[in-house]
Amino acid sequence: MDDDATQTPRTVRIDGRRFAGVTNSAGGEVGSRTVFTYHQEGGTVWADYGGGAVRKGFLVGTRTGGTLDFRYSHLGVTGGTAGGRCTSEIEVLADGRVRLHESWAWESRPGTGTSVVEEIR
Repeated sequence: MDDDATQTPRTVRIDGRRFAGVTNSAGGEVGSRTVFTYHQEGGTVWADYGGGAVRKGFLVGTRTGGTLDFRYSHLGVTGGTAGGRCTSEIEVLADGRVRLHESWAWESRPGTGTSVVEEIR
């Protein structure tokens, strides 16, 4: 297996990696206590997530090169459900960890924004 530090956004593996929120636009519900566990088989990606304002969430979509496109749905800690779509651009950090730069839009209510999630080890 190649050293993570030599990987590019198009080739780095995301399967099994855990991420947490770093920044988010107003109206977003992902924060620093929200943890995602990603999985990948070929061009299919999915994750489960929770923490902070999110009790339990799931995402599913596709990966093409260094871009992830997916839909997400989650249950908030207040009991309401929400969902939307997101495109994430992969960045490989100097230490081999992965950062995702996300552009998201709610489909269950008004609102769009950007966020960053970063791999935790």
